[in-house]
Amino acid sequence: MNKNDILRNIPSVDEALSFPGIKELSDKIYRPIILEGIREEIKEYRQMILSLSEEDAGNFSREKNDWEEAFIKKIKIRQEPSLKKIINGTGVIIHTNLGRSLLNETVLKDFVSQAGSYNNLEYNIEKGQRGSRYDHVISTIVELTGAEDALLVNNNAAAVLLILSAFSSGGNAIVSRGELVEIGGSFRIPEIMKLSGTDLVEVGSTNKTHLSDYEDAINEETKLLMKVHQSNFKMMGFTEAVDNLDLKKLADRYDLPLYEDLGSGVFINLDKYGLSHEPTVHESVKKDVDIVSFSGDKLLGGPQAGIIVGKKKYIEKMKKHQLLRALRVDKMTIFLLEETLKLYLDEKIAIKKIPTLQMMTATKDELIEKASAFMKSNKNDQIKIQLKNGFSQVGGGSMPTEEIPTVLMSISIGDMTAHALEEKLRLCSDPIIGRIQDNEYLLDPRTLQDRDYPVIAKQLQHIAQVKE
Repeated sequence: MNKNDILRNIPSVDEALSFPGIKELSDKIYRPIILEGIREEIKEYRQMILSLSEEDAGNFSREKNDWEEAFIKKIKIRQEPSLKKIINGTGVIIHTNLGRSLLNETVLKDFVSQAGSYNNLEYNIEKGQRGSRYDHVISTIVELTGAEDALLVNNNAAAVLLILSAFSSGGNAIVSRGELVEIGGSFRIPEIMKLSGTDLVEVGSTNKTHLSDYEDAINEETKLLMKVHQSNFKMMGFTEAVDNLDLKKLADRYDLPLYEDLGSGVFINLDKYGLSHEPTVHESVKKDVDIVSFSGDKLLGGPQAGIIVGKKKYIEKMKKHQLLRALRVDKMTIFLLEETLKLYLDEKIAIKKIPTLQMMTATKDELIEKASAFMKSNKNDQIKIQLKNGFSQVGGGSMPTEEIPTVLMSISIGDMTAHALEEKLRLCSDPIIGRIQDNEYLLDPRTLQDRDYPVIAKQLQHIAQVKE
């Protein structure tokens, strides 16, 4: 069969709609989606045939049943949401590409009823009048941090932009040269400053900055002193930075606000759990820093949000800034953040109930127990699972040098290569993302949830059976 014959045999859209399998889908899937799926499959097939030689094209001719199957597959793909549930076996806890922090399941269940109902987002029930969306969560943030007041925006980059726009626009802000970080996706502190109308004044050297460097740079155009926590990188060796207490004294002497961008932000002392010390929000507030900002979806373990805490007079000024409306959070973020923060009122509950913290603090012995149980459940001789030592990572631009000891499951099926197994698991109906190291396919139990193990077992069995 030549190319022209193959092309002439392509079903029309009307013909495709008459296929029994397509008719069956019509009761479940909207007609526009069905039509788009059919047209897309026809277009892709036509382009493929035209790109082939006459000899090769004959190998791709389709019968009616093949067309029906191809149409159904394409329609179902178009019907599925683009955002899919992923099983994270990488060992990276706050994985930006995979949606960062997981939320507590009880919080999510409570959220469902809220999302489908009207609520008092900006309505004061007691007074019967308009209220503020920020009132729902501010009291909890204040209680946890010790700050005078707080404010929410949609992420920490937005928080930085709002703060700079409110306090240093039209003037300059002084920052240590060693703190001019890129926060990801090429979003850099200097660029955000420029966007806010703030002139950047760099002081010190990359590795060392002294208090005198800040003071020497202060002039009549200076409106803000800024500290940026090096949350996504570490400098080792001959380094020095100015403590917040000393910088606050300097700021007060010149009647300037002191702002610290903590980046990830954390509410508990992680060193108690065998991890490196990460400056807490409470520590910054205790050192009398005027304004502090941090993320909600990193070490905090909540939804995406930028949280700003600090002195009431500065928070009030930001509440009146026109930019706030463009950066404000919605009802979903407020509810999820409020309920996540409530878990922090008891640290033991927070460690147990907030998935990010639970994964970070899980012991190696606990992970070995889970991995061993999974190994014992495997009854297929084709599937080989071995345990080996390794390390997990915090991720999300947080604690970059932290390596958390873990156990890894090395998985193989017959003579299948690690790359082939990785692809099959990544492209299956419930995508499973692992990592390849030294030509081994590895899954890290630290980032696997209990509900993930039966799914992984099912997919491995399927791959093994198909291979046979």
